Amino acid sequence: MSSNKRAPGAAPGDEVGQKFHCDNCQANVTDSVRISCNECPEFDLCTTCFSRGIELGSHRNNHPYRVVTRHRFPIFTESWSADEELLLIDGLRQFGMGNWKDAADHVGTKSKEECEQHYNQVYVGSANWPLPDMDRQFDVHFARAQSDKQNGLAAPSKSVTLSSQPSNHEIVGYMPGRLEFETEYENEAEQVIKDMVIADDDSPEEVELKQIVLRIYNGKLDRRLQRKRFIFERGLLEYRKHQAIEKKRTKDERELLARTKVFARMQTKEDYEVLTAGLLNENALRQRIAQLQEWRRNGITTLEDGAQFEVERSQRPSRRASTLRDSAQLLDRLQKIVMARSTREAEPANKTLVRKPAAGPNPLDIEHADGVEMLTASERDICSRLRIFPRPYLVLKETLLAEYARTGMLKRREARQLIKIDVNKTSKIYDFFVQSGWIKAPGRAAVHRAAAMLSANASAAATAGRDYADSHQGHLA
Repeated sequence: MSSNKRAPGAAPGDEVGQKFHCDNCQANVTDSVRISCNECPEFDLCTTCFSRGIELGSHRNNHPYRVVTRHRFPIFTESWSADEELLLIDGLRQFGMGNWKDAADHVGTKSKEECEQHYNQVYVGSANWPLPDMDRQFDVHFARAQSDKQNGLAAPSKSVTLSSQPSNHEIVGYMPGRLEFETEYENEAEQVIKDMVIADDDSPEEVELKQIVLRIYNGKLDRRLQRKRFIFERGLLEYRKHQAIEKKRTKDERELLARTKVFARMQTKEDYEVLTAGLLNENALRQRIAQLQEWRRNGITTLEDGAQFEVERSQRPSRRASTLRDSAQLLDRLQKIVMARSTREAEPANKTLVRKPAAGPNPLDIEHADGVEMLTASERDICSRLRIFPRPYLVLKETLLAEYARTGMLKRREARQLIKIDVNKTSKIYDFFVQSGWIKAPGRAAVHRAAAMLSANASAAATAGRDYADSHQGHLA
C-alpha cells in the first residue's frame, strides 16, 4: 500500500518520495523487496505475507504479480543511487531550490551539506548544464552506503521537519507556523459576525447594534490573545520539558505547585517563579525540621547517626520479610518435631519401666540473639525458659495479639490452633500474656457468670421448697 498515487506512465519502482507498506501486516517495505499485484490497484505485500499466500478483499493469491525492488545502482556518482537522485530532484521541486535541509530530510539518507555539494558538482558543474553527464559508467552494481564512505561527513539527521499542522507538535492541536490552535478560546466567536454587513441603507439603530456586536467580538479576541500570550510567555508549549521536570519532583512538591497555579495569572513569570521557589524551599525546610525532630525523639544527636537511621529504616521492610520467612520455616520444623513426639507417645508400651523424673531443659542463652533488644526483661526470661529465640517469639506475639484485637477475645484452644507449636509452650505463653494484661482470659468471666447463675438458681429452688412445705403443712393441719 503506497501513501501516494503512482504517477501516470511511471515504471514499477520509480515512484518518487512514496512510502510503501504491506497491506496485511503494515510493515514498511519502502526500502526492501515488495510484491505488487498486477490486478489489484495499489496492493503490495511483503515477502513474508506473500509466501503465506495472504488473501485480502478482492485479492487472491493466484493473481499475477511483479517483484519490485529499489533502484540502488549509481548513475552519476558511486555514492548516490538512482533512488536518491530522484528523491533529491523531487525534494528540490517540492521545497524550492536552496532549501537543502528539507531536501535532505526528503532524501532521508544524506545530510544537507551532501545534498548541496552533490547538486553543485553533478548538475551545476556539469558540462551539459542543466543536464548532468549521462554517459558515465560504473563497475559497481550498488551505490556505496553512508557507512562505507571514509570522508568523515556527519551522519544525516533522522529528524523530520514538521509542517504547521495540528498533529505535528508536542501539544496536539497547536500549529507552530501560525502560532494558532486548532480550537481557540471561544472558538465560535466568529460565527456571530461572519455574515454581518454594514450597508448604507441601515438605520442608525442597526448600525449601533452591529457596532456593539463588533465590540463584543473584539473583547473576545482580546481575551483570546491574552491567554495565548500567557501560554507563550510561560513556555507551556514545551510539554516534554515540563513533564521531565515534574518527574524529578516529589509527590508533595507536585501537589504544592498544583495548588499555586491559580496565582500564575495574577503575577508575572518572574514573580511566580520566586513564589514557587520560596514555597518549595519552605516545604523542604519543614520536612527537614520534622525529620530532625523525629531523630531527636529516637535519641539521635548526630547527622551521621541520623543517616544510618534512615538507611536502616529503608531496609526494615526487607528484614521483616526475611524474618517472617525464617519464622515460618522454624514453625514448620517445630510442628514436625511435635508430630514426631506425639507419634512416639501414641505407640503402645511393651514394657512398663520405672524411670526417674528427667530434669527440665537448660535455659537458652539469648543474650546475643537477633531481636533480643526488642524484648522486655520478663519476655527474655520466658523465651530463655521455653527455649524460643526472640524473632520467632515476636512473630508468635504479633499473631496472638492481632487475633485478640480482631475478635476481642482469645481462648487457650484458639491460641494453640493459631501458632501450632508445643501445646505446653503455647499454654505458658498464653498465661504469660494474661498475667501481663495484654489479653483477658474469657474463662474467668464465664466462671463468674456460671457461679452467679447457679447461686440464683439455688436460691430460687430453696424459696420454692419452703413455699411448697408451708402449703402442705397448712393442708395437714
